[in-house]
Formats: sequence, structure tokens, C-alpha cells
Amino acid sequence: MALTLTPMAAPNPRDTPVAKTSDAPPGPTAAPPPPAPGGERDDGVLSGPYRALSIGIVSVVLLIAFEATAVGTAMPVAARELDGVPLYAFAFSAFFTTSLFAMVLSGQWSDRRGPLAPLTTGIAAFAAGLLLGGTANTMWLFILGRAVQGLGGGMVIVALYVVVGRAYPERLRPAIMAAFAASWVVPSIVGPLASGAVTEHLGWRWVFLGIPVLVTFPLALALPQIRRRASGPAGDGTGAPAPSGSRRIRLALAISFGAGLLQYAAQDLRWFSLLPGAAGLALLVPAVLGLLPHGTWRAARGLPSVVLLRGVAAGSFIAAESFVPLMLVTQRGLSPTLAGFSLAAGGVTWALGSWLQSRPRLEPYRERLVTLGMLLVAVAIAAAPSVLIQAVPAWTLAVAWAFGCLGMGLVISSTSVLLLQLSAPEEAGTNSAALQISDGLSNVLLLAAGGAAFAALGGGTVAHGATAASASHPAAFVAVFLPMAAVALAGVWVTTRLRAESR
Repeated sequence: MALTLTPMAAPNPRDTPVAKTSDAPPGPTAAPPPPAPGGERDDGVLSGPYRALSIGIVSVVLLIAFEATAVGTAMPVAARELDGVPLYAFAFSAFFTTSLFAMVLSGQWSDRRGPLAPLTTGIAAFAAGLLLGGTANTMWLFILGRAVQGLGGGMVIVALYVVVGRAYPERLRPAIMAAFAASWVVPSIVGPLASGAVTEHLGWRWVFLGIPVLVTFPLALALPQIRRRASGPAGDGTGAPAPSGSRRIRLALAISFGAGLLQYAAQDLRWFSLLPGAAGLALLVPAVLGLLPHGTWRAARGLPSVVLLRGVAAGSFIAAESFVPLMLVTQRGLSPTLAGFSLAAGGVTWALGSWLQSRPRLEPYRERLVTLGMLLVAVAIAAAPSVLIQAVPAWTLAVAWAFGCLGMGLVISSTSVLLLQLSAPEEAGTNSAALQISDGLSNVLLLAAGGAAFAALGGGTVAHGATAASASHPAAFVAVFLPMAAVALAGVWVTTRLRAESR
């Protein structure tokens, strides 16, 4: 699901000590990186010791970003040519549901054996899914390709977190995460245009078939460095399975099936849909409680609040953003292209926010930066429906959204930094998976809630991407944006609980 592929956040240094430490002697990967040959200083992510690794993993993110931003342009054409328009939404939900399971699997695998195997397996699955989708001759095969892509994408994002946590010292983690965020800027602007040109002149299949070939270059750069710096189990080096590992895999299956049922119910709002919706919740609730850190739902201090904040920020912002183009098209008469470009500046300001949080001078003020970021997000969402007033210029929303994306850059990257700082080495994969589950689930739940409120107040049916024009009542948009602003405002309070209690 494209909504889950927001710019990846990053781990960062911090003044407070790590809240959880391991009593076991550090494994081979816990040792500091070897000095650079010839005495070269390792004072940056592009310095000699880290150059190949940094270019390689950032290139992987760049290619995934291009695929994520381009797929929305090619998908409608693919669905039409495959006679699968009625199954259109499942092409997105299939990606999301399988990625949830893969996140947990990758976290367990990375903690037990190191991130190298799940990363390479994830990239291979992602490429195989692209090839399967690009060669599909029926819509169900295309959906299967998207599901395989989701498996790969979920494994890659968690494994990359573990690589950053193991291969880079704390002082360099903010910088590599800022690079991850920056790698989404060009794809977010160029991706849809390039995808449209390829789809028009070569066909939609080449949007999917072209990327797997390009993955070989970053892999050739990154894999030897990952094997050298981040391979092997954490902790005592035995690689023994965690006692709760098999249980977490079962919970991951439950959360995937539950999310799939809930999405199906949300896409077909009838009385009959209450049954799969209730079944989905029955699977989701215990699975989520078992997979997220204890105390997440009550915003316990430290790691639970970091995980909760990630979901609150991502869910409220993405759910609101999904309705921005539709509001501009139906209420202000903008073309879909202009409505889409109203969000283009957000990619730049998001990267700027991620860059700011990586500055060493601002490290002592990380919690304040996160609070400021959530305030910017809340204000941007609350200001969005002001363009429903005809006297307010439409460009006002673009400015507000740019500030909201700046806030998201501060928050998303900082939550990733704080998560790795509060995680013992042998738990980095498990906790990274929890962070991504919080992100992805909140997207689905809040988007479903916003869509239901939108439809109830005369919004009509919203096509994926929110660009289909319809006779929507202005109050329907207010019913989406103001509750999401309230959720973001609650996130401001959660930011006051990120620092673990001192012992």
C-alpha cells in the first residue's frame, strides 16, 4: 500500500543513556568499526569506511521510492487493461497486509541471524513481485505480484533499520536517516511524471519491469559492507531463537489477516461488511497488543511512547493528506495535476526537517524539536479546510502543507533515532518492526475512519488517490481534517513522554 511507504525515518544520537542493555557480552557486530585504512577519519557517512555502504543502502531506498511514487500513476491503466477495475483496491491492500507480516518476520530474523539475509531476501522478493506484476495477464496475478512486493518491502525496511543501528555509530545515524528522507524528494516530484511518460509511450508494464534491473548496482556496493559490519546475531552470538519468536510470527499472521478483513469491510460499507470488520478487529486487537511494546496504548514513558507517537503522527497526517487533492479538485476547481503539485513542496520540506534533526548542535533539544514538529503537523491539518472558503487563496493550502511536512520530517526521523537508542542490540529488529506496524496500522485505521466520516456527511465514494471528482459536501471535508488535527494535537502530549524515567 503506497500510504505505508512514507520517507523512512532514521536513528540518531542522544544525551540520555540507552534504557535497555544486554547482560551478555557483545557479539562480533557490537565492536566499533575498524579504523579507516591509512588513518582516514570516519567523520561522515561518505567518508572512506562508510562510503560504499551509504551509497548502496541509500540507492536501495531511492529505487523503492521511485517505485512507490510511480505505481499510483501506472495502476489505473494496469487495472483497466487487465479488466480488473472492480479489484483495484485489492492491489494496494495486498501490499499492505503482507508487508505487516514481513516486518515482524524480518525483525525476528535480523535479531537472530543479522540483517543481511532478510535484506537480500526482501530485495529479491520485491524484485520478483515487480516482475510478476509486470508480466501478469490477469488482475489476480497482478494482485499476487503486489502481495509478493509487500513481503519484500516489509522485510527491507526493518532490515535497513537494523543495518543502520549496527553499522553506524550513534553520531552518524541522524545523517544517514536524513539521506534516506532526502532520497524521497526527487522521486516524489519526478516519479509520477516519469511513470506517466513511460506508461504512455512504452506501456505500464515497463514501470514494473525496469526497476529490478537497477537494483543490482546498489546491492553490489552495499552487501559486502553489510556482511563485514552488520552480519551475525546480536547479543551473545549464539543465534538462539528468542523464546517468544514463534508466538510473534503467529501474531504477525493474525495482524495481516485482521488488517485485510478490516480493509475489505472499509471498502464495501454495507451491513454485511460488519461481519468481516468485526472478525478483523477480533484478530487485530490481541495481535497488536502482543506485538507492540507493553504500555504503548497508555503512552508509557520511553520506548512505548516513541512507538505510539510514530503511529499518531503518520496516521493523522497521511489520512488527512489523502483528501487534499480531492478537496482542491471538487471544491476549488483545480485540475488533478495542479492539485497534486500543491503537495510537491512537501517532499523538500520533509527532507529539510529530517536534515535539521540530524544537526549535532540540535541534539540536546531533540524532544523540543519533536514537540514543535507535532505542533506544525496539527496546525497544517487544521488549516487545510480553510480553502473551502472561496476568499482564501488555494495556494494557502500548499504553504500550510509544506510546514506540516517540515514537522513530519522532524518527527518521523527522530522517532527512528530514539527507537534505536532505547533498544538493546538484540531487540533492534523486533522494536523496529513494532515501529513500522504502528505506522502502517494507524494509516489504515485512521484513513478508514476518515473515509467513513467523509461518506456519512455527503462526501460520496472516494477513489484511491483521492482524485476522482464528485459532488462532495464541504462539511464532509471538515469532518475529516478537524478530527485528524485533534489526533495530531494529542501527539503533542505524547512528545512529553519520550524520555525514559531516570533510574
